[in-house]
Amino acid sequence: MLFVSHDLSVIEYICDRVIVMYLGRVMEMAPVEALFRAPKHPYTEALLAAAPVPDPEVRHERIILSGDMPSPANPPSGCVFRTRCRYALPECARARPAPRQVGPGHTVACIREDVL
Repeated sequence: MLFVSHDLSVIEYICDRVIVMYLGRVMEMAPVEALFRAPKHPYTEALLAAAPVPDPEVRHERIILSGDMPSPANPPSGCVFRTRCRYALPECARARPAPRQVGPGHTVACIREDVL
Protein backbone atom coordinates (compact mmCIF):
# COMPACT_ATOMS: atom_id res chain seq x y z
CA MET A 1 0.00 0.00 0.00
CA LEU A 2 1.24 3.48 -0.80
CA PHE A 3 0.51 6.19 1.76
CA VAL A 4 1.25 9.82 0.86
CA SER A 5 1.47 12.38 3.64
CA HIS A 6 3.28 15.48 4.84
CA ASP A 7 2.63 14.55 8.47
CA LEU A 8 5.82 12.90 9.69
CA SER A 9 4.29 11.71 12.96
CA VAL A 10 1.67 9.72 11.04
CA ILE A 11 4.32 8.33 8.68
CA GLU A 12 6.46 7.24 11.61
CA TYR A 13 3.49 5.55 13.26
CA ILE A 14 1.96 3.62 10.34
CA CYS A 15 4.69 3.08 7.72
CA ASP A 16 7.44 0.49 7.39
CA ARG A 17 9.44 2.30 4.70
CA VAL A 18 9.70 6.00 3.83
CA ILE A 19 10.55 7.83 0.63
CA VAL A 20 11.40 11.52 1.00
CA MET A 21 10.89 13.54 -2.17
CA TYR A 22 11.75 17.10 -3.17
CA LEU A 23 10.50 18.61 -6.44
CA GLY A 24 9.40 15.15 -7.57
CA ARG A 25 12.80 13.55 -7.03
CA VAL A 26 13.66 10.89 -4.46
CA MET A 27 16.12 12.30 -1.93
CA GLU A 28 16.14 9.43 0.57
CA MET A 29 14.52 6.02 0.97
CA ALA A 30 14.81 3.93 4.12
CA PRO A 31 13.10 1.78 6.71
CA VAL A 32 11.13 4.14 8.96
CA GLU A 33 13.24 3.44 12.06
CA ALA A 34 16.52 4.18 10.26
CA LEU A 35 15.24 7.36 8.64
CA PHE A 36 13.83 8.85 11.85
CA ARG A 37 16.85 7.79 13.93
CA ALA A 38 19.58 8.93 11.52
CA PRO A 39 18.53 10.84 8.39
CA LYS A 40 21.20 10.91 5.68
CA HIS A 41 19.92 13.65 3.35
CA PRO A 42 19.94 17.36 4.29
CA TYR A 43 16.30 17.75 3.21
CA THR A 44 15.21 14.85 5.44
CA GLU A 45 17.22 16.38 8.27
CA ALA A 46 15.37 19.70 7.79
CA LEU A 47 11.95 18.02 7.63
CA LEU A 48 12.54 16.11 10.85
CA ALA A 49 13.85 19.23 12.59
CA ALA A 50 10.64 21.07 11.62
CA ALA A 51 8.32 18.44 13.07
CA PRO A 52 6.78 19.46 16.40
CA VAL A 53 7.77 17.46 19.47
CA PRO A 54 4.93 17.03 22.00
CA ASP A 55 7.30 17.17 24.99
CA PRO A 56 8.10 20.80 26.01
CA GLU A 57 11.24 19.59 27.82
CA VAL A 58 12.75 18.18 24.61
CA ARG A 59 14.72 20.68 22.54
CA HIS A 60 16.15 20.03 19.10
CA GLU A 61 17.92 22.14 16.53
CA ARG A 62 15.61 24.04 14.20
CA ILE A 63 16.82 24.15 10.61
CA ILE A 64 15.48 27.09 8.65
CA LEU A 65 15.74 26.59 4.90
CA SER A 66 16.87 29.76 3.18
CA GLY A 67 15.72 30.97 -0.20
CA ASP A 68 12.59 30.26 -2.17
CA MET A 69 11.56 26.83 -3.39
CA PRO A 70 12.63 26.48 -7.04
CA SER A 71 10.04 26.03 -9.76
CA PRO A 72 9.21 22.40 -10.58
CA ALA A 73 8.83 23.55 -14.21
CA ASN A 74 12.42 24.82 -14.23
CA PRO A 75 14.33 22.87 -11.55
CA PRO A 76 17.95 23.73 -10.76
CA SER A 77 20.74 21.72 -12.35
CA GLY A 78 22.33 18.88 -10.42
CA CYS A 79 20.76 18.24 -7.04
CA VAL A 80 17.38 19.99 -7.01
CA PHE A 81 17.72 20.71 -3.28
CA ARG A 82 21.12 22.43 -3.58
CA THR A 83 19.69 25.98 -3.75
CA ARG A 84 18.32 25.59 -0.21
CA CYS A 85 20.88 23.15 1.22
CA ARG A 86 23.17 24.37 3.98
CA TYR A 87 25.82 21.83 2.94
CA ALA A 88 25.81 22.56 -0.82
CA LEU A 89 29.08 22.67 -2.73
CA PRO A 90 29.72 23.88 -6.29
CA GLU A 91 29.84 20.19 -7.34
CA CYS A 92 26.18 19.83 -6.35
CA ALA A 93 25.20 21.88 -9.43
CA ARG A 94 27.09 19.72 -11.92
CA ALA A 95 25.14 16.45 -11.98
CA ARG A 96 22.10 14.89 -10.38
CA PRO A 97 23.39 12.63 -7.61
CA ALA A 98 22.65 8.95 -8.09
CA PRO A 99 21.12 7.15 -5.13
CA ARG A 100 23.79 5.36 -3.09
CA GLN A 101 23.41 2.68 -0.46
CA VAL A 102 24.17 3.93 3.09
CA GLY A 103 22.66 1.08 5.08
CA PRO A 104 20.38 -1.95 4.73
CA GLY A 105 17.54 -0.81 2.47
CA HIS A 106 18.65 2.81 2.97
CA THR A 107 19.60 4.95 -0.04
CA VAL A 108 20.36 8.64 -0.35
CA ALA A 109 20.78 10.94 -3.36
CA CYS A 110 23.53 13.25 -2.10
CA ILE A 111 27.23 13.58 -2.84
CA ARG A 112 28.00 14.71 0.72
CA GLU A 113 29.06 11.70 2.76
CA ASP A 114 30.74 13.85 5.39
CA VAL A 115 27.91 15.90 6.91
CA LEU A 116 25.21 13.56 8.29
